[in-house]
Amino acid sequence: MGRNDIRRVKSDIARRRIAVLAYPGAQRAAIHGLIDLFETASRLAAADAKRRAPLTAMEWQVDDCHGRRGAGLAAIIVPPSLGGTIAAAEAAPIAAWLRARHRDGTVVCSVCAGAFVLAESGLLDGRAATTHWALAAEFAARFPRVRLAAERMLIDDGDVLTAGGVMAWTDLGLRLIERWLSPAVMLETARMFLVDPAGREQRHYAPYSPATAHGDAAMRAAQTWLDAHYAGAVSIAQLAAAAGVGERTLLRRFKAATGETPTAYLQRLRVGRARELLEETGDAFEDVAWAVGYADAGALRKIFQRVIGITPGEYRRRFRPRAETDAGATRRKPL
Repeated sequence: MGRNDIRRVKSDIARRRIAVLAYPGAQRAAIHGLIDLFETASRLAAADAKRRAPLTAMEWQVDDCHGRRGAGLAAIIVPPSLGGTIAAAEAAPIAAWLRARHRDGTVVCSVCAGAFVLAESGLLDGRAATTHWALAAEFAARFPRVRLAAERMLIDDGDVLTAGGVMAWTDLGLRLIERWLSPAVMLETARMFLVDPAGREQRHYAPYSPATAHGDAAMRAAQTWLDAHYAGAVSIAQLAAAAGVGERTLLRRFKAATGETPTAYLQRLRVGRARELLEETGDAFEDVAWAVGYADAGALRKIFQRVIGITPGEYRRRFRPRAETDAGATRRKPL
């Protein structure tokens, strides 16, 4: 091997170093899990005839986030936190370091609450990004320039990647393994860890959480009425009467307050209750549809799949794995 070949190999290995940032409150399980994931993938890739350079992951301390330290890193991952979101002042020095490393060509990534640290850098401004669904409202208020897509589990924007839920570090890690090793190694790693390599979305898991802190008392009254009457026949006239406003005023103010039309809001309420029934009961889907206000089960099935991203049948199999033991399972029709 000549001198140029040695330089090329050293450069390739340097580009495959990944730092997992141990910021205050960072989840230790995610830090060590990511390191284990990349180590396993590299071991599996070692048998590949193409002899790809391994992915070397390391825990990176906040004290090392200054100056030129970290130059040449392939990626930096800001992991989840179980202790709440990091304050802007505490995130500021890390954010400056992330900007500098990004300018050097490093891919920057976040998982769950780690998106708050990454967003402080400004690198998410104007981009689509995701975080944990339970943090979506706080994130949107704090970072209005980011196009938040909290229903997504993973958003790969090339040089910036964000992952949603606490355990979405597996989705992020597998995506990087696919990018820098191979799809085959990614799939083999997923099988080793018994994780789903693709296709998960946060909307499969997140409950519907409508906006209520908008300050419009009349629209809050309309929401309360819908909460109580969603399973019945609902008209705009009834909803306007409950709010004490005219129908045109209702339509305008309801969308401004909640971000949704009354029809879309009602559909989300009904789908949310249908999810609960699919999880908690063995009732036939026709019975579930009737219970939440749909005489046509096919209509609910279409809306359910559009809102949740999977069919009612798949949802029940995934979130009620023991449903077949229910006393009512024998009368349940296919979903």
